[in-house]
Amino acid sequence: MINIEFSEADREALHYERYNHPHPFVQKKMEAVWLKSQGIKHMDICRLTCVCSTTLTEYVREYKEGGIEALKVIRFRQPRSDMEDRRDTIEAYFREHPPATAKEAMAAIEKLTGLKRSPQRVRVFMKRMGLKCRKVGMIPAKVDIEAQEAFKKKSLSRV
Repeated sequence: MINIEFSEADREALHYERYNHPHPFVQKKMEAVWLKSQGIKHMDICRLTCVCSTTLTEYVREYKEGGIEALKVIRFRQPRSDMEDRRDTIEAYFREHPPATAKEAMAAIEKLTGLKRSPQRVRVFMKRMGLKCRKVGMIPAKVDIEAQEAFKKKSLSRV
């Protein structure tokens, strides 16, 4: 078990952050360390916060090494696409030559960067860049004015 002396200011900060921090994951960390500051046993803290003992020990070590600010750091693994590294090139090309379809964009990305991605991945990437799919409008057919006038006379005369 890790023994730590908590100052009154740290206890108050932990108490405040466990309810008021914007991220729920950080709130859970603050709650666990706050319970530790109240002198509660590790086994009980694990039961109350629904974390395993290894995780609780990690939270306490983080606090011991970096204080409350270290508990606020969120380290989620966020994979990064190879297209993100070439985003500037792709975005500049698409702003100059907007693709009509996702397949056209897919072919352009493959030509520019050599990366082959599915149409769905290309759509997601384009949306992240701020581009969006255009709605295709219909062009009206050629109108026969005489037939329209005849229809209007016929249908309006019944009313």
